[in-house]
Amino acid sequence: MKKLLYLLLMTLFSFKLFASVNIDKIEPPFWYAGMKSQELQLFVYGQNIGEASVLVNYPGISLSSTVRLESNNYLIVYLHIDPTVKPCTFPITFSIGKKKVVKEYELKAREKAGNERMGFDASDALYLLMPDRFANGNPENDNLSGLSPYKVDRNNPNARHGGDLAGIAKNMDYFKDLGVTALWFTPVLENDMEGGSYHGYATTDYYKVDPRFGTNEEYKELIKKAHDNDLKIVMDMIFNHNGLEHPWLKDMPSKDFFNNPDHESNFKQTSFKLTPLVDPYRSQYDFDQMVNGWFVPTMPDLNQKNPHVYNYLKQNSMWWIEYADIDGIRMDTYPYADYDAMSDWMAELNEEYPNFNTVGETWVTEPAYTAWWQKDSKLSEPKNSNLKSVMDFSFFDKINIAKNEQTETWFKGLDRVYSNFVYDYLYPDPSHVLAFIENHDTDRFLGEGQDLPMLKQAATILLTTKRIPQLYYGTEIMMNGVKAKSDGYVRKDFPGGWNDDTASALTAEGRTPLQNESFDFFKTLLNWRKGNDIIAKGEMVQFMPQNGVYAYARQYDGKTVFVMLNGTDSETTIPLSFYKEVLEGHTSGTDVLTGKKVGLSDQLTMAPRESLVIEL
Repeated sequence: MKKLLYLLLMTLFSFKLFASVNIDKIEPPFWYAGMKSQELQLFVYGQNIGEASVLVNYPGISLSSTVRLESNNYLIVYLHIDPTVKPCTFPITFSIGKKKVVKEYELKAREKAGNERMGFDASDALYLLMPDRFANGNPENDNLSGLSPYKVDRNNPNARHGGDLAGIAKNMDYFKDLGVTALWFTPVLENDMEGGSYHGYATTDYYKVDPRFGTNEEYKELIKKAHDNDLKIVMDMIFNHNGLEHPWLKDMPSKDFFNNPDHESNFKQTSFKLTPLVDPYRSQYDFDQMVNGWFVPTMPDLNQKNPHVYNYLKQNSMWWIEYADIDGIRMDTYPYADYDAMSDWMAELNEEYPNFNTVGETWVTEPAYTAWWQKDSKLSEPKNSNLKSVMDFSFFDKINIAKNEQTETWFKGLDRVYSNFVYDYLYPDPSHVLAFIENHDTDRFLGEGQDLPMLKQAATILLTTKRIPQLYYGTEIMMNGVKAKSDGYVRKDFPGGWNDDTASALTAEGRTPLQNESFDFFKTLLNWRKGNDIIAKGEMVQFMPQNGVYAYARQYDGKTVFVMLNGTDSETTIPLSFYKEVLEGHTSGTDVLTGKKVGLSDQLTMAPRESLVIEL
């Protein structure tokens, strides 16, 4: 028996002594010299790599620590990189017993210094699109082998449809003609999930573009093409969760990489109610369910309180900024992640890239809630989110109620929109609030209708108030749909994005007369506001609705733009004496939308749902 035990121990010893060192991949695949943070985390994947010792011997680069996890198939390596280290390739030696493997790791040169990266702001107009639903530029990447089972089926609103990065790149002239200045894509990273996860919110590889959209290099080339056309790119990221098919779920590095890791035996879903984060009377039960529950069964909840998970996500965001040259980040499900970790992430991102911008999805329709999340908010003191931009779900809510009402002096119709802006005193910086009338998670503004005057009115407010405006693809051609039918029904394919489409809304010839009227309206307003400091930087003076009319002025450097909106289905006449403090003796102005002169001497009669944008 002793001899048998001895032989067994010797066999195990010999296995360790002569076992090969297998490294499948290292994340990030490369890094950049000259970053402000001198710490670099390398996440190493490989069979039994957790047993390896690590040696780094290069001037200015040293091994800080190695972290062994519950799974032996991962190893975390922390390096210290002196700020004087130039771009280089240096060796990292991994050893198990007498076996060694040397990996050459590269520090690349940065294309720009951190303070040279300029984010998006109120001078921009963002255009949100879903790559799978906009245009198919490369049908050869539609049906790929080696991925989880999926099917491209344009008849199924919830399947993949084949849109890709090539389709977006092919239509740069369309975006430029429309007049938007920034494109925000829903996530483009690999979602190797059964069914295809066309929407992109179930990441399975943080360093790889989904091959059905294209390659990393294609993404980078697309961004360069966008920049050549004076278009910025905003990247959609998700720190709260990833996809169930991510390698970390198949072989957990450690159970504390996830909240509620025992999902198969004891699944816990988030409540989706975000108020416990700010509620002074919250119960611990409500808070834990909201923050630590999984978003859905296929989207595991990451634990950002784990410092290794946090560092991984932080570095990933910086890697894409440096590698792809993105101009901003939209962070999905922002309040669902750990508050302190997200605050630290924003502080570090702001330190590295002081002029960059990140907008967080904060889906509660009360202005006080949204304002609580903005950087330097007095509402959240002594905490500070460090998040520069937040999404105005209050405006979205109010304008979508107002469209079905007649405007009254008290509460109804556009008085709701007036009241939304009343609460701008809560925001440290209202010009860094992102407003929208619809997006990929909501009903289309038009529902199942075709009310162009109301759409014009909502878009006029969106594009002229003190906000960063965001359009949703197809708004400009009156695309409609409601979520009650399915999420896919509000994420329809853009007409003309596929070779076999019978009609194309990408050209004036392919659009209906009503679609052209809508497109031309958006084109006029978007191109007018482009480079317009009155809209980008101006102060706002608004007037309480009178006679069904909501009016406000934007003023900058002695110039004024005056907006008037008849929020009723009836003709109305409004005395202009109400507005003399901003009209300042002007007896006429020019309506930007029509190019016509507008008399401003005594009173003004407005047609039903008429919108005026008057340059004085």
